[in-house]
Amino acid sequence: MSLNAPESSGGVRPFCVIDELVVDVSSASVYEHGWQSWSPTTTYSLGESPHRPVSEHYRVIAYRGSQVAPTNAYQGEGLLAVDVGDGRTVLYVAADPRVDVASIRIATQGDRLVVLADGPVVRREGDGGIDAALVAWAGDVALEQSVPDSRVAPTLWCSWYEYWTEVTEADVIENLEAMDSLELPIDVLQLDDGYQAGMGDWLSLSDRFESLPTLVSRIASHGRRTGIWTAPFLVGSASRVAAEHPDWLVRSLDSTGAEGSPVNAGHNWDQHLYAMDTTHPGARDYLREVFTTFTDWGIDFFKIDFIYAGAVHGRRHDDVSGVQAYRSGLELIRESIGEGYLLGCGAPILPSIGLVDAMRVSPDTDPEFDHESGDLSQPAQRSALLTGRARQFMNGRFWLNDPDCLIARPEVERRMKWAAHVKATKGLVGCSDRLLGLDDWGLETTRTILAEAKERQVRLGYGLGPGGVL
Repeated sequence: MSLNAPESSGGVRPFCVIDELVVDVSSASVYEHGWQSWSPTTTYSLGESPHRPVSEHYRVIAYRGSQVAPTNAYQGEGLLAVDVGDGRTVLYVAADPRVDVASIRIATQGDRLVVLADGPVVRREGDGGIDAALVAWAGDVALEQSVPDSRVAPTLWCSWYEYWTEVTEADVIENLEAMDSLELPIDVLQLDDGYQAGMGDWLSLSDRFESLPTLVSRIASHGRRTGIWTAPFLVGSASRVAAEHPDWLVRSLDSTGAEGSPVNAGHNWDQHLYAMDTTHPGARDYLREVFTTFTDWGIDFFKIDFIYAGAVHGRRHDDVSGVQAYRSGLELIRESIGEGYLLGCGAPILPSIGLVDAMRVSPDTDPEFDHESGDLSQPAQRSALLTGRARQFMNGRFWLNDPDCLIARPEVERRMKWAAHVKATKGLVGCSDRLLGLDDWGLETTRTILAEAKERQVRLGYGLGPGGVL
């Protein structure tokens, strides 16, 4: 059943009433789906307050910018579900998230729920509760959109949660050798943030690295593959790309429609962040150069992060919506890496369907259980558990879910609980400790969870190559 609200190419759009529901107030619940990987996603009892950003900074980098969700209503981005309390579940979903992702809002009026949307929506009904309805919907979407079968994920080690932005080539080599001495079943050694000279300058190295091609060859000599992190749709204000190619940036629009300054895509790494215009010919050539160069060097695992920036509202070279520009950029990367494995992160969830092999389905984890801000979009185990569990239905249907890395060193709070979540996801499995710093429990847990992931590969008949399907 299609329910139509006004269509638009982006920006703030009016909400229109599309439906009403009568519910059992004592037992009804609402599933609210967030915009991107880090946006809080969970099910609420009717009347329970939804999670909202605690600051403008967090709103920009972790929530949908074009339609700010109210504090007194539930709002799903392209997906909202209601268990009405009598065994029925009603889903409201974007008609085609490859083109338009409607914001869907519910206002409560006693035992009546008024449903509003700002774009095309389809209404579905099902039995068996919200979880069963989401599983059925995801299966149908995978068929309707001809989503490729999920590829078996390699196991990996990631530099981030031990070394952060200060990772060095020596750190990488130490852990490469430790994988051998500890006999850990790791396929891919993934360099995370810190190897590059600047945000946007992906082919220029920091002074802590000498040569990526040489490092890739050294990793290969140990029988392992190399992965790399980028934030391809972000451009830091301090980068060479921003200085030399300001025309590659998405521009804001004033009230008259005139072009303004670069769109605010957040603030991090002690600088303002801008959005890459993925429709600009020069920017597209640059993105293609980055990823084909990495591929030519022998890198075949790609974590692309902060990619919400590709969908921000603003003026681009081509007159397309943010969602269309985002998919265009993702398709370009997909084409450039060939058979490489693609992991999305900080990604608009529904517009990514069919274009990535694995997807971070939650905020980052962290050695600490709670984030000091209390914002459940920010790095913390609690944040990652909440949203990761709420998106488990996507695993093996849209992609393999990435719950984020196992971190098992002694100083990690509630490390047993976090390890259990990584294990239960049965998706992409990576670890991110200094391997020689693990205690007995941490090392044995890391080995066991990696080994279980390898057993899934073997059971399905695939080796260490980048191909294979579930």
